[in-house]
Amino acid sequence: MTTTMSKANSAADERYRRPKRRWTYYILPVYTWAVLLYLCLPIFVMILFGFNNTKGRYNISFQGFTLKWYRELFSIGGLTDALVNSITIAIIVTIVSVAIGGALGLALGRYRFRGKGPLSLVVFAQIATPELVLGTSLLSLFLTLNIPRGYVTILLAHIMFCIPFVAVTVQARVAGLDSSLKEAALDLGATPMVAFRKVTLPMIMPGIMAGALLSFALSIDDFVTTSFNAGQTVTFPLWVYGASRLGIPAQVNVMGTLIFVFGLALAAYSVIAGRRKKA
Repeated sequence: MTTTMSKANSAADERYRRPKRRWTYYILPVYTWAVLLYLCLPIFVMILFGFNNTKGRYNISFQGFTLKWYRELFSIGGLTDALVNSITIAIIVTIVSVAIGGALGLALGRYRFRGKGPLSLVVFAQIATPELVLGTSLLSLFLTLNIPRGYVTILLAHIMFCIPFVAVTVQARVAGLDSSLKEAALDLGATPMVAFRKVTLPMIMPGIMAGALLSFALSIDDFVTTSFNAGQTVTFPLWVYGASRLGIPAQVNVMGTLIFVFGLALAAYSVIAGRRKKA
């Protein structure tokens, strides 16, 4: 009986000591979830209308659930070709941008050299430059050099505006590393290349992966710069823009959903791999 009474008294004391949360405590969480919902709402609509059993070209009202657009995903030849162009361009741009931008970010984050300040300014100026200015500048350059616009000019344009994003991401990662680890590897007999491969590269890999994902996303959905330098080559955003005048088919929503899921899977894999390395 005494034990029961003591437990009841301790529980009452705990409730008494626990401060009551005022209604203002919930303002920030509610606001955060509202912003997230606002940002994700277009994605939810896109996913939903990928299952829309539309009867015409205008996919603007939900008319029923169907999976036929997933089965007929590649039934529109022009759309398929545009998607292939966007994916191949994004893959090539990601590889080249990571190779160049990663080395640039490593140099800016770890080493001191003459001209580092102006170079950093150029990198950040490239990020801050509006796409309209970048697209028209590249168009003038290609016309001056008599370079025919098409697949290659799109590649060059995308690589140019993706490199700074990779460089800044890797630079931020390198700035937080402990340089004594590389020095310890060198003291233990490792060559500079082995020290980079065994010590530096694994530590900056999260930054490289983040830059790669950012480059892929920027390239595959770019419209402004691509429209100035595409010529006769049609990418996925350009095809969607042209089709919007007549009505966007449901396959566009399906392809957008698959691209979103693919990017989400890569991001999740990057986060999980980073946590495993820390563990």
